[in-house]
Amino acid sequence: MSRRMVAVLAVILAVLCGAAAFVWLHAGGQSKTVVHFTPDPPANADASSAAASAGKSSSTPRMDSKSSANAAPEPGFMPVTGEVLEFTASVAKVSNVASLRLLVNGRKQIAGKDTWHLQAFAHTQNPLRMVFELDDQFDSYSVPGDFASVQYEMHLSERGQKVQSVERLTATGREPAPDGASAARVLPGTRDPLGMMQYLRSVDWAKTAAVHGPVYDGRKLYEIRARKTGSAEVQVPAGKFSTSTIEVKVFDNGVEMNDAHFTLYVAKDEARTPVLLEAVLPFAAARVELTKKQ
Repeated sequence: MSRRMVAVLAVILAVLCGAAAFVWLHAGGQSKTVVHFTPDPPANADASSAAASAGKSSSTPRMDSKSSANAAPEPGFMPVTGEVLEFTASVAKVSNVASLRLLVNGRKQIAGKDTWHLQAFAHTQNPLRMVFELDDQFDSYSVPGDFASVQYEMHLSERGQKVQSVERLTATGREPAPDGASAARVLPGTRDPLGMMQYLRSVDWAKTAAVHGPVYDGRKLYEIRARKTGSAEVQVPAGKFSTSTIEVKVFDNGVEMNDAHFTLYVAKDEARTPVLLEAVLPFAAARVELTKKQ
């Protein structure tokens, strides 16, 4: 598989569940999720923006001057402390090849800032686990409101190899990283994948047609552009949901990674729960479905 395809999966699937990308790098297929789609009329929204440059360069990354601003999160929206979302990944007509768990673990002070502590856990299941053993944990510390990332951690265990990465995000490069962490130079307002997922939940899609912004995946800085394309009735193991359908695209240095297509389904409930992510790739299709919400 090309490095470009790896990058696509690693960024966009992480928007929903952090570690799903690392599972899907090695599998593909289709499930039996039922979706009844109703398109919305076209919206007059400025979808123009430019990509972020690489995350750790010595020079300051720039966004194109034509870039439109992100929509502000809806006032009053915030994650629910203790919320747990559980997902299953189905690939190659084989269900439950991976389990995914998202947790809102309350608030914590990081670098003198009040942040949400967001976590994601991923584990491969048989039969995929027999060829690709994965037990990963991701930790995001994102500020309330716009969910810009202050610190992003990856604690990876894949095929017997362990990687520990703790990165303090900085837009100036002047703030020193604490012991045990490294500094990642990013654009102002950059989100990590888990913060981006919460941000997409905070958007009122009934009023907002499109949003965009830089995302740092722990290795590189990309731009995510998301726009509402319609509504859908979705049946997943957790139940039936009325959802907004959100098309998500990834840009690397201003160039769209267009060899894959991704759709996120966000419930039209008060919590705007993410219930389904579809990935249609040149070689396969894959899905992550909500199984339980606590």
